[in-house]
Amino acid sequence: MMEPVSVDIDTTQQLPADPLPFARSYQLEALEQALKQNTIVFLETGSGKTLIATMLLRSYAHLLRKPSRFIAVFLVPEVFLVRQQAGVVRMHTDLNVGMYWGDMGIDFWHAATWKQEIDKHEVLVMTHQILLNGLRQGYFKLDLIKVLIFDECHHARGNHPYACIMTEFFHRELRSGHHDLPRIFGMTASLIKSKGASSESYYRQQISELENIMNSKVYTCASETVLAEFIPFPATEFLFYEPMKIPDGIYACLEEELGNLKEKHELLLKQLDLSESAAESVHNKISKVHSTLMVCSGELGVWLAFQAARFLSHRDTDSDFIAWGKVDVSGETIVKKFCWDASLVISNCFSAECCIGDNTGADVGAGLITAKVLCLIKTLLQYRDLKDIRCIVFVERVITAAVLESLLRELLPKHSSWKTKYIAGNNSGLQSQTRQMQNEIVEEFRKGMVNIIVATSILEEGLDVQSCNLVIRFDPPSSVSSFIQSRGRARMQNSEYLLMVKTEDSTTHSRLENYLSSGDIMRRESLHHSSTSCSAPQSELYEDEFYRVEGTGAVVTLSSSVSLINFYCSRLPSDGYFKPAPGFIIDKEKETCTLHLPKSSPIPNICVEGNIKNLKRKACLEACKQLHLIGALTDNLVPDVVEEEAAAQEIGNERYDDEQPIYLPPELASQGPRNLKTKYYCYLIELNQKFDYGVPVHDIVLVMRTELESDVLSSMGFELEVERGLLAVNLRYIGDIYLDQVPVLLCRRFQITLFEVLIHREVNKLEEVLKGLELGTGVVMDYFLLPAIRSRSQPSIDWAPISSVLFSYKNKDHFNCSSKGNAHVVHTKGGPVCTCVLRNSLVCTPHNGSVYYITGASEDLNGRSLLKLRDGSAITYKEHYAKRYSIQLRFDQEPLLEGRHVFLVHNFLHRSRTHKEKESKKVRVDLPPELCDVILSPVSISTLYSYTFIPSIMHRLESLLIAVNLKKMHSDHCMQNVDIPAMKVLEAITTKKCQEKFHLESLETLGDSFLKYAASQQLFKLYQNHHEGLLSMKKEKIISNVALCRCGCDHKLPGFIRNETFDPKLWMVPGDKCGSDLLSEEPLSERRKIYVRGRRKVKGKTVADVVEALIGAYLSTGGEVLALFFMDWIGIKVDFMIVPYERHFQLQAEKFVNVRYLESLLNYSFRDPSLLVEALTHGSYMLPEIPSCYERLEFLGDAVLDYLITMHLYKEYPSMSPGLLTDLRSASVNNDCYAQSAVKADLHKHILHNSQDLHKQIVETAEIFQKSSLGSTFGWESETSFPKVLGDVIESLAGAILVDSGYNKEIVFQSIRPLLEPLITPATVRLHPARELSELCQKQHFDYKKSVVPCNGRNASVTIVVGANGVIFKHTATAANKKTAKKLASKEVLKSLKESTFASSSTPSKID
Repeated sequence: MMEPVSVDIDTTQQLPADPLPFARSYQLEALEQALKQNTIVFLETGSGKTLIATMLLRSYAHLLRKPSRFIAVFLVPEVFLVRQQAGVVRMHTDLNVGMYWGDMGIDFWHAATWKQEIDKHEVLVMTHQILLNGLRQGYFKLDLIKVLIFDECHHARGNHPYACIMTEFFHRELRSGHHDLPRIFGMTASLIKSKGASSESYYRQQISELENIMNSKVYTCASETVLAEFIPFPATEFLFYEPMKIPDGIYACLEEELGNLKEKHELLLKQLDLSESAAESVHNKISKVHSTLMVCSGELGVWLAFQAARFLSHRDTDSDFIAWGKVDVSGETIVKKFCWDASLVISNCFSAECCIGDNTGADVGAGLITAKVLCLIKTLLQYRDLKDIRCIVFVERVITAAVLESLLRELLPKHSSWKTKYIAGNNSGLQSQTRQMQNEIVEEFRKGMVNIIVATSILEEGLDVQSCNLVIRFDPPSSVSSFIQSRGRARMQNSEYLLMVKTEDSTTHSRLENYLSSGDIMRRESLHHSSTSCSAPQSELYEDEFYRVEGTGAVVTLSSSVSLINFYCSRLPSDGYFKPAPGFIIDKEKETCTLHLPKSSPIPNICVEGNIKNLKRKACLEACKQLHLIGALTDNLVPDVVEEEAAAQEIGNERYDDEQPIYLPPELASQGPRNLKTKYYCYLIELNQKFDYGVPVHDIVLVMRTELESDVLSSMGFELEVERGLLAVNLRYIGDIYLDQVPVLLCRRFQITLFEVLIHREVNKLEEVLKGLELGTGVVMDYFLLPAIRSRSQPSIDWAPISSVLFSYKNKDHFNCSSKGNAHVVHTKGGPVCTCVLRNSLVCTPHNGSVYYITGASEDLNGRSLLKLRDGSAITYKEHYAKRYSIQLRFDQEPLLEGRHVFLVHNFLHRSRTHKEKESKKVRVDLPPELCDVILSPVSISTLYSYTFIPSIMHRLESLLIAVNLKKMHSDHCMQNVDIPAMKVLEAITTKKCQEKFHLESLETLGDSFLKYAASQQLFKLYQNHHEGLLSMKKEKIISNVALCRCGCDHKLPGFIRNETFDPKLWMVPGDKCGSDLLSEEPLSERRKIYVRGRRKVKGKTVADVVEALIGAYLSTGGEVLALFFMDWIGIKVDFMIVPYERHFQLQAEKFVNVRYLESLLNYSFRDPSLLVEALTHGSYMLPEIPSCYERLEFLGDAVLDYLITMHLYKEYPSMSPGLLTDLRSASVNNDCYAQSAVKADLHKHILHNSQDLHKQIVETAEIFQKSSLGSTFGWESETSFPKVLGDVIESLAGAILVDSGYNKEIVFQSIRPLLEPLITPATVRLHPARELSELCQKQHFDYKKSVVPCNGRNASVTIVVGANGVIFKHTATAANKKTAKKLASKEVLKSLKESTFASSSTPSKID
């Protein structure tokens, strides 16, 4: 015997009661007992039991408040009670309350997530199974729970989670001598759940069992009179109705007709091409509907049976009662048709003009309704004068609730304004309403918008509907608790509780009379034995064998082991033809049980012996132990894949800051004062015009402080697409030079002036920019771009144009010109100057902010000359400037200057430049000298033209130097000599957004395939016990965008990425202090630095793409070894060490497959033919001789084939445009392509499986393929979908050959390639119809819509609608899956569009 446990608290600090001021006397008594010992409060519904629980929590609050590690847990049996009870606790306490139920995905939470919740909340309100699972998995510990509340604790019997929590954990801890256990507090309106009995000893036994299992004593009031002061008790009455059934003739006729109809539809079912399981499922549903309709006919009447048939036949109504599951569409149609035909048969039993309820007596006589239904109608109508009625009618079946609602909706409006709705839970495979719908109905009931609810038992327990004043039990309560709880729904003063009973049914009447007295008996027995101590519960669960993980405390018992094994199997890989499940073979004579686990489990079978009663559970417990020991179950005893999923979700939730730096190469910038002579390296930028134009280009000298590597120089040979043709660029070293402060400042002044004018045309700001030219201490873009003098022997810097920046009006030579002829002095904006000095000068005209190049002075034009206007009229130049600019020309007799607009600076790196610089019709511009201000003189027009290309050329050089710095950063950390062309690295860090001739897509595709293969083979070797699903999740952790982005960010890659189109206006002019002020230094490593010139947004996926592209760059130039070195540096640790594939079984391959034929087909002889068997074994093939299926080999083969085909395409077509490789790969590496190859090679005949569905689909597919005229096995031409299994075996065979050959990839390609021939080429690849249609709609701005009919069975329908300029193009396609249906629908819409005039300019389906 044992007393209920008390919480281990210092006696000097006993818990004070913290009652609420409005608490009732019995609530305070109950609280006082609950503080002293574990307590079950047994009180009527509506008596405020939750309030007692809340006061108990208030009393414990000081022990629960954070940062305390302790919590309270409030358990409820139904999801809808979580919010209700949490709301009460929040209302009456200041504790932090968390709410938990299954739909939140809690099954897949792991320890870290639960720790966060426990650290955050003080009271956790949850459904019972969550706590039980949490205790079993070691996420919760009883010693951390100070208060454990059980709502509706009468459920604590047998295998109910309440009972399991107490027996598996509480009593086990108690028995071990632990006393730091939670205070137990139970609440119930009925101490027993069963049907009850007349003897008081039965009640005493049941109460004693509940007290023992809950380790608690019952608190209750001495009689109902105590409670009656505070809560109303409904008057309970019996309603007796005559046992009148529908006329025998009508019933017999219906029975025969519906029986014949059932047989007819079962015959139709046999004609359908359904699998055995699907056919059986449809057959069962027809039988269920038939049975339901016969029950409705007998118990409710023909009219209500007709309503039931109508409900069941309307698929799209809100009340879709049949839970279809995975019934085939054609099978579902048969069931619906049966329902509809049944409604027609039943309707023959009454006339079409029949109006139910006009004469209820006649309706009963005609069998339209039964006497029971009539009794309900009459009873309700007795209250018709009561406007504010709230009535609940309790029924047993969902269909009864629905059809009674239909009857009352039709009949009651004739007599009152009452509104009726029904609420039904899940019952016998009938579909439930959503919780939201139920909550809305209850809310309407509270507000009086609904007066009558017809409900199943879902409204009995806990749901708070305080405004109810009438409860009618249409069907009798099934148990004492059902009786008490449904009676408790009548909460209003003067409410009534009516029990409908058939007059001759004395058994039911007697049982209900017992229920009426049960409350008094339970109270009496509880009070009588209140001083008796609790005993240990007499439960098998208590004596269960169990397995405990010491580290976490996770536990699995005999009783929980079966569900854990089922859960484990449910998380193994599966497909549409096979759902992994445990299989048991029990030998009763030998008293042994063999548990066969699915083939993807690392343990194939478990054999145990012992008591026949527990054999199955014993086998499961042993399996749990072994699965844990090898790691397939974690230390929390959950499947390893669940923990992987949780970890993957955490990685996916990591925050990424997309604001990233823009790096500038240190080679182009320097810091600090330089008064002494400094060494500079000179490089000649050679410009070669490949087009005819009146203005030639000339070379430019790049002068910089850093010596460029030969790799950079060789990469700087490229062509620019300029307006008139191609301009060839080349860079070569021509020597070095020493410069001191004076020429440095002169060079800076020259290039700043020239570029500011060419790029920005900002002459007004030029003076401000040039002010800060003195040598400072900050970082500056330290290189020069100077005109060159061409020389065959040695090109050099042309200092003459550089000196043009020194032009001054004060220079007497500028107006004392010795030249003869037309040269003479004119007045300019800045002063008098000779016209010969103005020739070949750059001037600005401040009045309009323009810049012009002056070619000379006009001999015959001056300010008085006529200017022809656009309208044909003419005025003098003097009049024009006066009229348009309000400028009075003072020197109107001086010759006008001949000028021309300067050239525009563009992004000449743009891959498809569409803008053409238009030559002005009037190339010449005549300018009055007095309006011109000289900027540079003399400077050649060739110099100006040549310098327009320099920003684009320097941007390419800057990008190359960025790539070089990235390459060096990697080399610093690599022990081996790793060298790849800088241009390849640049390609890998250049995104498509840059719109240059190259970008990363091809390298990304190549790198992605290699990364996938490298990770897959590493995981395959490392985790030989892991199934494919787990391997795939581990692979995702390595190769996912999130993981790759993190690796890239850890190594500062985002700053190197080029993801913006070059804009010359944003180019930093060398020497310009304004731009240099933005520069800041950032260390890349201990020995290397780089400059940051700003920030921009870079998406996480872009970083991941660049990581893959860099892998592709190293792979394509240095092979797999260099690619692995780079991956190792970036943080992806894989190797190509060969590890033996462990095979712990022997089998004769020839017994299962035709080894000789298959080796001949594959042109490969297996060293271990068991690999060939494994590669052809589907998961459904359950023979124990073959312990593995093909999934692991498929995982490996998928990766190696993807890599081999991608690498083949990359090498075979080296000059293909970026992006084409992606299209070639996606058209070659897909299940349809592999599946067609498998059928073509007859491999489908050799697959080992045990699935009728799969067999049918393979046969159908093979027949369609043989009839088709497809010449290739690639692309998107096929109009049928192929079972994934067919494609899988091509991959698994590739995996088998790879493992058997010692990971020789060439052998794999040689063996598999012939099966895939002819391989795709750039000439044969075509766009996927869905992609082509999408791109066409985007280009032409067509309206595109897609709708998908959910796939109920093997078929799915996709409708595609395109609106093109007001014309609708629509097609619906049905196929075995959504993907194929979408392809077919897209194909047809495309065809229609192309035949019309709307898509005449569309892109062709063939890829360029």
